[in-house]
Amino acid sequence: MFATLAAAGVNIQMISTSEVKVSCVIDASDGDRAVAALCQAFEIVASPASPISLTSPTAPPVRGVALDLNQARLAIRQVPDRPGMSAKLFGILAEHNISVDMIIQSQRCRVIDGVARRDIAFTVPRMDGENALQLLTTAATDLGWGDVILDSAIAKVSIVGAGMVGQPGVAAKMFDALAKHQINIQMIATSEIKISCVVSQEQGVQALQVIHAAFDLAGSEKFVVPA
Repeated sequence: MFATLAAAGVNIQMISTSEVKVSCVIDASDGDRAVAALCQAFEIVASPASPISLTSPTAPPVRGVALDLNQARLAIRQVPDRPGMSAKLFGILAEHNISVDMIIQSQRCRVIDGVARRDIAFTVPRMDGENALQLLTTAATDLGWGDVILDSAIAKVSIVGAGMVGQPGVAAKMFDALAKHQINIQMIATSEIKISCVVSQEQGVQALQVIHAAFDLAGSEKFVVPA
């Protein structure tokens, strides 16, 4: 996806991911060109966007909570803000069979030495963390980005439920539950039916428990993916 946008001359301003969706914020004037290029690249036919009803209005907003203790986070500072950088970065990982889960690219753009730059953070399986760190650090000089930082002491806690579509306040309730227990959120990624937060590894189980209680999920699904 990133390589296709780069080839079309479309710069990515923000990135967010879930298991079933990758979203990029681009300039509005590039929208039609981006859609056309992606449709051609993935051999699909474009269709007008339309509201999709995923559940009944009475469905509970959250059906389960999941905790993943098997991820590591990499942060890359000062990535040049121009078409093709995300494609090159994640292309390196793809070439070495390293799968990426959450991706967050900052909206804030800073100009350093005359070059606009953004930070990118993402998670990979913990077993691939050191290899990814070495690959991206080696590429830093040639591709012009700054420090690459690895943190393996993280946990990802997620709430899932088709009923959260169109129901304001679900994310706020999750964040409030974590805040009341002094659990700091390091990353956030969302889709229509899932909200995921990265917290410190030592607070992962507690985060799972307090969110479970906040949504009154006694007897419903609660999963822990062990480290």
